[in-house]
Amino acid sequence: MKLLEMFKGQAGEVSSKRVVGVIGALVLFGTMVANSFSAEEIAPSAELVAAVEWVTILCLGFTSVEKFAKGGEVGAKEQE
Repeated sequence: MKLLEMFKGQAGEVSSKRVVGVIGALVLFGTMVANSFSAEEIAPSAELVAAVEWVTILCLGFTSVEKFAKGGEVGAKEQE
């Protein structure tokens, strides 16, 4: 299934950072939509939203950094 390919790393294993990052992004999007239609009194705290935001950013950021770092190592090995 093509959807599951999105969560796999270069070695073919499922990357927990990608899964957590995508789930965090979906939760943030859902929270934003729900808050736009609900009363301000029942909105989640700003600190909670910021925490989920940072976890999502860091998970997806580390996944991107790993991809480029591994790509550089592979390129250096091929040149030898």
